[in-house]
Amino acid sequence: MTTVRRQNIRKNHTKSRLLFFTCLAALLLFAAAAAEHLCPYDPYAQDYALALCPPSPAHPFGTDRYGRDMLSRVIMGAKTSVFSALALVLIISVLGTCAGIVCGYLGGWVDTVIMRISDLCLAFPGLVFAMGIAAVLNGGLGNAVLALAAVSWPKYARLARSQTLAVSHTDFMDAARLAGGRPLGMIRRHILPNILGPILVTAALDIGTMMMELAGLSFLGLGAMPPTAEWGSMMSNGRSMLQTYPWVVMAPGAAIFVTAAIVNLFGDALRDYLDPKNR
Repeated sequence: MTTVRRQNIRKNHTKSRLLFFTCLAALLLFAAAAAEHLCPYDPYAQDYALALCPPSPAHPFGTDRYGRDMLSRVIMGAKTSVFSALALVLIISVLGTCAGIVCGYLGGWVDTVIMRISDLCLAFPGLVFAMGIAAVLNGGLGNAVLALAAVSWPKYARLARSQTLAVSHTDFMDAARLAGGRPLGMIRRHILPNILGPILVTAALDIGTMMMELAGLSFLGLGAMPPTAEWGSMMSNGRSMLQTYPWVVMAPGAAIFVTAAIVNLFGDALRDYLDPKNR
């Protein structure tokens, strides 16, 4: 009875954590989607008379060197940073999962070619490789997303491949083959539903990482370009004033920290919820 009670308590705790962090993630997405309506000031309006004002009731996060309200720019930056990271994770998870399923199910020369390409991508430090690609593409937020996508998909490909190989050798897959199942139908009905859990957890945990890597490229001038409100670019523009006007850097830096913490905790809660041991 004690063991059963502990299991029930753990299940309820896991569900409560997942619900709590799901609500926080939903609030974050809502704030990013409604950024234009939540900004107290125009995030791009310049007023040199208010340049570099410290935090005050009128401007809680202060102003930057052009007199733009930092709170408004941080809120507007959420739309750029969060949705860029979500788009990047969607691209690499879909592309990598499709490649991994094809490799695991078909095998042969297709598996060899795709896995060697993934080995090539993994042979270099990811962010350094992405910096090189983004530089060749002349920067820009869209090109930064493409650069990170080009080096980040192998993780999902290898995960999907290993999961597909495990599922392909089960009894129900053998029965489906004997019943005359077609490859696409078997992938859609049997393989994909059984490997989707680990893919979703990995994608959820990857959102914060991809957001910080996008911010890193923007910080280096290879991502979002001024005057676009993007957290990495905002930190880059104010890095020379860190000691004299720290709020210019700390405001977007705190936004990155809080957002990454929320999505990572959401990913942890989702992983615990989907863990068969907690069922």
